Amino acid sequence: MQPLGVDEPTIVGPYRLLGRLGSGGMGRVYLGRSAGGRTVAVKIVHPHFALDEEFRARFRREVDAARRVGGAWTAPVLDADPEAAVPWVATAYAAGPSLTSAVADSGALPAHSVRALGAGLAEALAAVHELGLVHRDVKPSNVLLTLDGPLLIDFGIARAMDGTASLTSTGVSIGSPGYMSPEQILGKGATGAADVFSLGAVLAYAATGEPPFTGDSSAALLYKVVHEEPELDALDGELRELVAACLAKDPGARPAPGDVARRLAPDGAARLVAGGWLPGTLVEQVSRGAVRLLNLEAGPDVASGPVAFSAPSDGVPETAGADARAATAGEFGPPPVMPAPRTEAPAAEPEPRDAVPAAEDRPGKLSLSVAAASTPGEGGRGRRMSCTVALAVAGALAAVTVGSVFVFELLPDDGDGNAGSSDTGAYSPTPTASSSSADGAGTAVPERYLGTWEGKATVLDGALSAGTFRLTVHKADVGDEVGTLRQTDLLGGVCNDVLTLKQVTAKELVVTSVGRKTNHGGCNPTPHTVRIAAAGDDLVYRSESDDEGNPVARLSKAE
Repeated sequence: MQPLGVDEPTIVGPYRLLGRLGSGGMGRVYLGRSAGGRTVAVKIVHPHFALDEEFRARFRREVDAARRVGGAWTAPVLDADPEAAVPWVATAYAAGPSLTSAVADSGALPAHSVRALGAGLAEALAAVHELGLVHRDVKPSNVLLTLDGPLLIDFGIARAMDGTASLTSTGVSIGSPGYMSPEQILGKGATGAADVFSLGAVLAYAATGEPPFTGDSSAALLYKVVHEEPELDALDGELRELVAACLAKDPGARPAPGDVARRLAPDGAARLVAGGWLPGTLVEQVSRGAVRLLNLEAGPDVASGPVAFSAPSDGVPETAGADARAATAGEFGPPPVMPAPRTEAPAAEPEPRDAVPAAEDRPGKLSLSVAAASTPGEGGRGRRMSCTVALAVAGALAAVTVGSVFVFELLPDDGDGNAGSSDTGAYSPTPTASSSSADGAGTAVPERYLGTWEGKATVLDGALSAGTFRLTVHKADVGDEVGTLRQTDLLGGVCNDVLTLKQVTAKELVVTSVGRKTNHGGCNPTPHTVRIAAAGDDLVYRSESDDEGNPVARLSKAE
């Protein structure tokens, strides 16, 4: 968790913020605490989205749908203000890792844990479907593992089964490759049976550590989901039969969520959970996290970056005087303005799509485009994208849209939310005899870049998600190894690269990236140039590898 920056709020509505859990293309997620001591996750959208009326309408529908989903095995919405100057929503905070993170760190879950997991998620989906809603993005990163049982999160893209509350534009599919149902991929719409298909894929991943469908590209993966049978050789017995039934191509052949729950837990999921459902390593991890959470203390009362919120969620009664209300009002950064004409040639490389624009360059209105969340993991197969694959993906996108979602996740993409940084501002070189020259360049890595950084990546100018990038930078001189990059694709496969420092300038590090010899054949073995530049508290990573689709990532400090 990152400490609050000087430009960030410390109070949102009735909640005091303790730190930042993560950020995404649509907003930031903070850890907060109510006056009564309840810990919550507060999502605040990026201010420029507040100017988009279409976005506001979508956000309002998302909140309304999420409010309807309450009860066991879900993280309820506690409070929200969609009409605020900067819309926000608060949900119950769950102390526990995502299924993605748990499997990546500890491997597949034991059989009794998988049964409890599946029963809890099935009961949650049964309750959701009874409300006339479909989740439509059930995947490992949207499942949290707590001591009290599994939680299904991110109902922001749930939609009414009757189609009257569509959250997407015509022809746009929502979901994640490898966990989407065939009918979603083919654009035939999604009913409750689509969630059951996704549940089957999640159970296969939890039990084996691998997804039931694998592919070297999104196009190949989607083809397999539609036309080929799942890979279930690592499963056996009743669980294999149940997962296979859930993954049936025909929606009508899949069991109902209630039937799945009864087959896994005849006496109910609560009975399985009550007897202790997580393995010891995860119990210890969750317990330590809960202790750290209790020890967190809020900062000073003075907000470092006040935010204006509309009543009634700003905690000030409508009847309060103007002076009282003005004391709580403010701005989330400067008002968006159109960028001034540039007098110099633009940079050769564009900013990444999820980059937060500088104050003087913020446009008055931005369109909404967010890539699918990744599912990081250790080991397994990694992916590379060639120009040929890019063309194949482009062809596939003519029929389907891969992974476009209109919500940001409760927790960061890796699901653990453990990003941390104390750096502020971009690096400003100070000439020294050992590392700098008169023009601001140097031969050693500035302190600004050191540490471990993590974030989502995209390829093909932001058209597709490339999963999660984890960059480690240590002290080095030009010509020396400067760090490593771990690339985790949407299926949890991993490729590792070694970075060698080529050049240090006042604006960026230029490195050569080469795949490790231990990588499998799906990873890119060709050396290529990478540019790493400071952007506020973050780093922007740009690869010049055409074979991989020229990945771009905005990375936040993790260690």
